[in-house]
Amino acid sequence: MSCAFCRIVAGEVEAAVVAGDADTLAFLDHRPLFPGHVLVVPRAHIETLDDLPAASIESFFATVRRMSAAVRRALGAQGTFVAMNNVVGQSVPHLHVHVVPRTRGDGLRGFFWPRTPYDDAAHMERVRSAIAAASDG
Repeated sequence: MSCAFCRIVAGEVEAAVVAGDADTLAFLDHRPLFPGHVLVVPRAHIETLDDLPAASIESFFATVRRMSAAVRRALGAQGTFVAMNNVVGQSVPHLHVHVVPRTRGDGLRGFFWPRTPYDDAAHMERVRSAIAAASDG
């Protein structure tokens, strides 16, 4: 088993587990942005959000939501930063959501990448239309 998160789920690699159920596991990130930085993973090896079965969405994000509230309460944080990379920037190819405690003035500054505006309203409409056409709804 080469997936680091699958090894954690299987108990082969030690992790500071904070919660778990039949479908998900939540544990402290070993390289946290701040103490209390939690990762939520599906127990099954699922690489990306696109691969998450529809039947698992509610369970998975219920755990993410529960961890967001728990991190805030446990650490007295004012809020949380909840984020997921999907392929690009995904350091472990196993679906995972970061739940990071936040407090005003903590030094974490919004998004860490440059903003790229649309060329004009027509460009925005082309992008909007392409995404709408590619969606299932």
